[in-house]
Amino acid sequence: MGRLWRREVWRLTLLVGIGALLGWPFSLTSVGVGAGLTFGLAYHLRNLHAMHDWLTHRPQQEPPTASGLWGELFDRLYRYQKGQRITQRRLRSTLQRIQESSEAMRDSVVMLDRHGDLEWWNSSAERMLGLKPALDRGQHITNLLRDPRFVGYFNERDYREPLSLPSPIDENMILQFQITLYGDDERLVMARDITRLHRLEQMRRDFVANVSHELRTPLTVLTGYLETYGDMADMLPERLGKGVAQMQNQTRRMQNLVNDLLLLSRLENDQGGDDHTRLDPTTLLQTVKRDAQALSGGRQQIEVSIDDPRGLKGSEKEIHSAISNLAFNAVRYAGDGARIQLRWRAYGDGACLEVEDDGDGIDPMHLPRLTERFYRVDKGRSTATGGTGLGLAIVKHVLLRHDARLDIDSHPGEGATFRCIFPSSRVQENRQTAASP
Repeated sequence: MGRLWRREVWRLTLLVGIGALLGWPFSLTSVGVGAGLTFGLAYHLRNLHAMHDWLTHRPQQEPPTASGLWGELFDRLYRYQKGQRITQRRLRSTLQRIQESSEAMRDSVVMLDRHGDLEWWNSSAERMLGLKPALDRGQHITNLLRDPRFVGYFNERDYREPLSLPSPIDENMILQFQITLYGDDERLVMARDITRLHRLEQMRRDFVANVSHELRTPLTVLTGYLETYGDMADMLPERLGKGVAQMQNQTRRMQNLVNDLLLLSRLENDQGGDDHTRLDPTTLLQTVKRDAQALSGGRQQIEVSIDDPRGLKGSEKEIHSAISNLAFNAVRYAGDGARIQLRWRAYGDGACLEVEDDGDGIDPMHLPRLTERFYRVDKGRSTATGGTGLGLAIVKHVLLRHDARLDIDSHPGEGATFRCIFPSSRVQENRQTAASP
């Protein structure tokens, strides 16, 4: 390219020189120089006009014929345009395939710009969400999906977990929303019809609740008779007395299981409840400590630590149940001589209730599944200690009802820490502290 520039400069210099030589005999050197410059300028203007005409009226055709610098410029522009056309065709083809594949999906797909306005959606979104191409394009998503739960989910920008809501056009259709951030703060909203799964889950809950409720009466009768027989153990043959004792143990275990199933069912189905009572963490943990000491029988050292003067807002019965389950698990599995710490302390903007022990610990591979119903790290030890396998599932649902989460930190041989983390909205200032100057 530099060589072509030098050639053009040499050509212009040559034209100026020729003009000067032609004008010199007539004492019109300046006129000759001007004529040479004019001729050179006319040449460049002609090529510039040809380029403008080509780019404006016939960009798809071959470029104008030219030599030197202009010929190289035309060729480069033509190659660039050709490459751009190929790239555009590829992009259009890719976009068309994406749209066709999205149209083939049974799930709703909605594309939003960085402001949350609707840009594109597939036909499933029209069926599930009631979107209308002629009216809704360019509208903000929250103008069409006005459920407060969706608005809060959209604005919080924490999309790690999906959100389940009824369809805005059919309350009997349950949709699961998942939002993904991409590009320049743009968002992709996907909605899946989970009505069938929702109904199956409800049927499971109803079945568990009904069966558990129906089992209470026969278990109560059995327990009553077994207690009577237990009081008469001295009058029974030794073999029969041993069998009665075993039946009593298994009946108590079954009663604990039924009670936990009923509690879990209530937590899943009951959306109400008094969850705005101010709780005193000191009183709560002292009560849990006494119950844990009774279960421990002096085999472990149980302590309470209060590192935050603030209170906690929630259901006393439910939170007591959650912390008790964590403390009882520590007593059952930490081992003899272990030290168990029940703690209330600040955590970020909120606070947390912790149950920490220095026992055997848990392999990290088990941590993601610990809150599943009936999941046991050591099935034999869990059965021997009387656990139902539902304690951590109960803890999880209690915390969900209180806008909180469970964090577990444990490694083999390093003990375990179960942390119930509550947001700032669930933490209340102590009245005396708030009133003091």
